[in-house]
Amino acid sequence: MSTTADAGQDPTHGGTVPGGSGRVVVVGSANVDLVVDVPRHPGGGETILGGDLRRNPGGKGANQAVGAARAGGADTTFVGALGHDDAADLLRASLERGGVRTDLVERVDAPTGTALITVSPDGENAIVVAPGANSHVTVGAAQAERIAAADVVLAQLEVPLDVVRAAAAARRPGALLVLNAAPSRDLPDDLWDTIDVLVVNEHEAADLVGPTEGETDPSSLASLLLLRVPAVVVTLGGRGSLVHERLPGGTLGTDVPAVPVDAVDTTGAGDTFCGVLAAALARGADLPDAARLAAAAGALAVTRPGAQDAVPDAADVVALARRADGLT
Repeated sequence: MSTTADAGQDPTHGGTVPGGSGRVVVVGSANVDLVVDVPRHPGGGETILGGDLRRNPGGKGANQAVGAARAGGADTTFVGALGHDDAADLLRASLERGGVRTDLVERVDAPTGTALITVSPDGENAIVVAPGANSHVTVGAAQAERIAAADVVLAQLEVPLDVVRAAAAARRPGALLVLNAAPSRDLPDDLWDTIDVLVVNEHEAADLVGPTEGETDPSSLASLLLLRVPAVVVTLGGRGSLVHERLPGGTLGTDVPAVPVDAVDTTGAGDTFCGVLAAALARGADLPDAARLAAAAGALAVTRPGAQDAVPDAADVVALARRADGLT
């Protein structure tokens, strides 16, 4: 842990919700995942033989909602859109099994989103998404009312930017917007101004900083992003994560170690991390402690195949986090 004084920096308005009741609204995507195990990811123009096709519930938004509810124990609502097809039924059933409120999920005249995923023997995945219904997500009056009652609003970038804007605008004073800026895309200035906690992996961090800076070190990237937002979490997979915050006395950087496990499938592990992070913040945890709990959840998620099906229970997450901290 290191602290750097910066008396000219404004105090952060993000990082924790004192006395938060644990209400989370996740605004984002829902996809049916079509998954194939492969000996290695194919190169351009190459065809390889894989294993049997699996059809799983997924999508960054839906995964994060199940993460916040099942692994994080938060009162969680999902705001998204599904088509009129059997994939939509699969996703709604999975969300409800995960303890997520689905009453504000809309059905639209477009196919439910689909993700094409290959998984290599080391658990790493490659993903292509066809957005479908996710391009038609809206924040109407009912969605805005639920968002206004939340402690934390969690969003990603598999839905239109106007949806993220609308979700940010619907927050009550003091509520946090946690943006998982994935997949990578340019963010307009007005959206930067709404973010309380930015969550990115190191590749997304480099994309947001831009090539002109020439930085590749994750800590340096986090410091540069901290010039735009009050708090940044850079996830590093098996190397843990970095938490950088602006505080009244300066800036604070915290290294959060990963919890060692044998990875089976990394699909959705980052989403589980984001969901549990949001849930912990909604209950009033500080950002480093929320990241430690999220690290335990992400570790458990990679030990099982699938995305939502791999999300662990909250009790198991807490138990692993305590063991990782040397507690009983």
